[in-house]
Amino acid sequence: MYLFVLRVLGHKPEDAEEVVQETWIRAITRLESFRWESGLKTWLSGIALNCCREMSRSNKPTMELKLVTSDAIRANNSTNLTDVEACVSRLPDGCREVLVLHDIEGYTHKEIAQMMEITEGTSKSQLFRARTKLRGMLKPFREIS
Repeated sequence: MYLFVLRVLGHKPEDAEEVVQETWIRAITRLESFRWESGLKTWLSGIALNCCREMSRSNKPTMELKLVTSDAIRANNSTNLTDVEACVSRLPDGCREVLVLHDIEGYTHKEIAQMMEITEGTSKSQLFRARTKLRGMLKPFREIS
């Protein structure tokens, strides 16, 4: 759950720890209301996602993400996981959330739609936008290889 929250928040470890703790507190206090209409993991992820959104609304961006420049990419001479994670963290919130939920966590568009309270079509279009933006950000990495 921590890695999921960390990715959704755009790699802010202190906020991620707080969100995970709040998620578990809410899950324990609301366990009686869980209706088993979805999987427990989906339910917990939905709670975590809501906590992430609350955290994002309450916190104004306090740290600037280091932009990956072409010079820095050439110096590294390869794409590594840190570069990809940095690019994912720069995606707009909705796109990043859907990308993390679908491509990293493996949820279906139906499950994502339930968690995020959006339509399946919106989930699909946000995933498309996220992948397109991510490809654009990673293009300089591919040109170097």
